Amino acid sequence: MEARERPVRTAGVPLAEKVAFLRRPGSYAHRPAAVEAIETHMAWVFLADGEAYKLKKPVRYSFLDFATPEARLRACREEVRLNRRLAGDVYRGVVPLVRLPVGGLAVDGAGETVDWLVHMRALRRGDFLDARLAAGGVTPDEVRRVVHRLVGFHRDARRVPITPAAYRERFRRDIGENRHEILELRRQLGADLPAEAVEELARGQLAFLDAAAPLFDARVAAGRVVDGHGDLRPEHVCLEAEPVIIDCIEFNADFRVVDPLDELAYLAVECARLGAPATGSAFLAAYRELSGDEPPEALTAFYGSFRAFLRARIAIWHTRDGAILHPDHWVERTGHYLRLALERLPRT
Repeated sequence: MEARERPVRTAGVPLAEKVAFLRRPGSYAHRPAAVEAIETHMAWVFLADGEAYKLKKPVRYSFLDFATPEARLRACREEVRLNRRLAGDVYRGVVPLVRLPVGGLAVDGAGETVDWLVHMRALRRGDFLDARLAAGGVTPDEVRRVVHRLVGFHRDARRVPITPAAYRERFRRDIGENRHEILELRRQLGADLPAEAVEELARGQLAFLDAAAPLFDARVAAGRVVDGHGDLRPEHVCLEAEPVIIDCIEFNADFRVVDPLDELAYLAVECARLGAPATGSAFLAAYRELSGDEPPEALTAFYGSFRAFLRARIAIWHTRDGAILHPDHWVERTGHYLRLALERLPRT
């Protein structure tokens, strides 16, 4: 069911009230036996006997704005539209959360809209790539089926008009921000993270970006920069008979501007972080075979190193959240990503 235009309450309903309602099995028409609630930085997800509902939090960051119901509706619609490219019928649509005339809340129904929910078909947790890697791995056929899906997706994706200089400048900007924010948060936390590793990564990646400028420019000239997924991690890849890939970035189109090789290098880094570097290498090998793209190894290495550096920055961001119970976990994760980035750093 698609979102319908409805009047939106200006006063709003507290997030805690919405979450409490959506946690209750009796809140859903199909009466699930139980509801599992999962909180992320930007949303709450409610798993209810084969159905899933996502409620976006009313938050605003430098890279997204969910502060108003209207903004959340736009983001919900974009999430469904964009994710149907790789997940098909998993994304059922957008439904309103309403306040009933007699009081109380309801999922859909006649009433005054107070927020919006992305409605999805729930996927089996054990079928996701990260869970499969933890349980023992995936088969070569499963790797090929995922890559086959991705190659078709990237082939048909919208080409992003961008100049070679602008493409390289995106990396230059992010590398500088990675360096600055990791070092600053390291200082604030007094964290045991190697500052020299951060400096080496920034210097090395910037040096490669300059020395290998023709490699990046050739990717742009060949039309390989597309409107892609933007967050291709194992926890977003579900190994059903026909693989589905969920949770692309809907809140910032700039984050989806990507070279398909960059997306696969990102997936390979995340497989390595989970202790399965051979599986990551298998994804890259299948990409080269099925796409016909034969990129230089140094470019693949750069993309992987860059993604690991970016993920280090995102990991240490978590320590700024006052609700985080174990900040040391995120400091350790940051260090792991820095090591992965250094391992892949191409030498000029």
